[in-house]
Amino acid sequence: MFAGPIFQRELLTSPRRLRHFLMRSGYVAALFVLMYTAMQVTFGWQTLESLGDLARFGGLVFQIFAFLQLTLVLFFALLFAAGSVAQEKDRRTLVLLLMTDLRDRELVIGKLSASLLVVGVLLAVSVPVFAFVHLLGGVSPGQIVWAELICAAAALAAGSWGSLVAFWREKTFQTLAFSVLGLVLFIGGVEAVVAFAGRESPAGAWAALFSPYQAMIDVAFPLRRHTGLEPASVAAGGPVLALAGLSVVLLGATVLRLRVWNPSRFVFTRPEEQADDIQAADRPKAPIPARHIWSNPVIWREIRTRAYGRKTVVITLAYLVLAGVAWYAIAQAGGVGEKVMGMIPAAGFAFAGLAILSLMLVNAQAVTALTSERDGNTLELLLVTDITAKEFIYGKLGGILYNAAVLIAVPPALVVYFAASGFIIWEHALYVIASFAALVCFASMLGLHSGLSYDHSRAAIANSLGTMFFLFVGIFIFMILLVEASSSFLLQFQSFLLFIGLGSIGLYASLTHKNPSAALTISAGVLPFLTFYAITEYLLGGSLGVCLWILAAYGFTTIAMLVPAVSEFDVALGRTTLDQG
Repeated sequence: MFAGPIFQRELLTSPRRLRHFLMRSGYVAALFVLMYTAMQVTFGWQTLESLGDLARFGGLVFQIFAFLQLTLVLFFALLFAAGSVAQEKDRRTLVLLLMTDLRDRELVIGKLSASLLVVGVLLAVSVPVFAFVHLLGGVSPGQIVWAELICAAAALAAGSWGSLVAFWREKTFQTLAFSVLGLVLFIGGVEAVVAFAGRESPAGAWAALFSPYQAMIDVAFPLRRHTGLEPASVAAGGPVLALAGLSVVLLGATVLRLRVWNPSRFVFTRPEEQADDIQAADRPKAPIPARHIWSNPVIWREIRTRAYGRKTVVITLAYLVLAGVAWYAIAQAGGVGEKVMGMIPAAGFAFAGLAILSLMLVNAQAVTALTSERDGNTLELLLVTDITAKEFIYGKLGGILYNAAVLIAVPPALVVYFAASGFIIWEHALYVIASFAALVCFASMLGLHSGLSYDHSRAAIANSLGTMFFLFVGIFIFMILLVEASSSFLLQFQSFLLFIGLGSIGLYASLTHKNPSAALTISAGVLPFLTFYAITEYLLGGSLGVCLWILAAYGFTTIAMLVPAVSEFDVALGRTTLDQG
């Protein structure tokens, strides 16, 4: 009742959809597949000798599950909350909601609650999985309870931030970019305060209260800060309350500013402004010079107009601030230090973080470049013109790369700085830049492919960003488990075979949702395997092989998405002009 009819409608209609049950069962199945993979990597085909080994394995699985679930709920709570409101704005239905008798509180909290319903269901179905892990040993019930509470509080805080940004900003790309950058800046800021000030200092202790990862570390490793002889206790009441309080503040600010931000000046004209326009119409006007439009009007609109809003420069500046902080930290450390989790040097970890953030923003701009056309009812206008498929697709790709040029240029610039400072050799720098360029092309084309494949903007955005997110999460899990393994590549591949197969099935469902093809089917089967091989090659000290396999895997997949988009553009959008010819 507190959330209002919006949440009640979502609560009643969600169980009617097949994907509601597929998502619940698929999440549980994915967790058990990950548990099986971890067991194969840890023990192989050996027989367990003692209960202590099983308990240590249970502790390892709990740590992987806890941090994986925390990362998932942070990302999807942010994406669902921001995307739900952004879709209302794109379809001009938020104005209709504002005209009803819904209270501001019911509108804001109702949209947030409806968006987080899926996240809440996934948290609920994970409880039996964690209970099964408890049966293995090495994990107490208190750790499971606090881990679930931390995930729930973090999801609420991330969703509240995404909802605030979505009600504030007008353009979908701005909403997604500001939401992601804000979350990264917040988590990075509190983690930096904890690292530099120290966990025991007053500033570090206060910052740690707002860090869900610091709270999860305390729960997953209860003996980490325990120095006494008494039994270690697990508690995370402070962080849970702090994150819940932060959510209340964000929601309160959204409720107070809802009618100020919406409707925006782009969809609402005040009466006095209309009167001024009428008076101005009676006065003679100076002729407005005509604007020269290029031969490809699509790329002209993407580059020469403000198609993505007036605040995109703020997104670029926020990203540059993150890059500057990373560069300063690397320069202060002198490029030396222990490897993060035994996998990658600190400088490489900073580059990887900036590169992943850049690829996510490029993908967000790519998918919103097409969904904004559909939601704004301008895609139909483009379809009745003489614009060809090549002009449309290549124009969109050119606009994406142009508008995200700074985001794309920063990671290679950081690699050049590493090479000039002697951290890496120039040959390896060239390999890294070439691999990053292939991933940029893949992220751009994946966004357009999802926009063409899904008729609903929310589904297209969730599929595109979700595919990118799961790709990076899968790579990270691969690297963690491979570091734990000490067997040959053949045995490692046998251990990861089920995990790779599940990834191929998910990628196949994503890429071939609307227009299946043999090339996309091959891409879905080959890309996870080649990614696994590239990771293994990297951990074994390879360089050129890693670059070649990345270029082969992601280059082929990019082409497999690009060719149908250009050659079968009418079919992808449901247009029948080819038949009429």
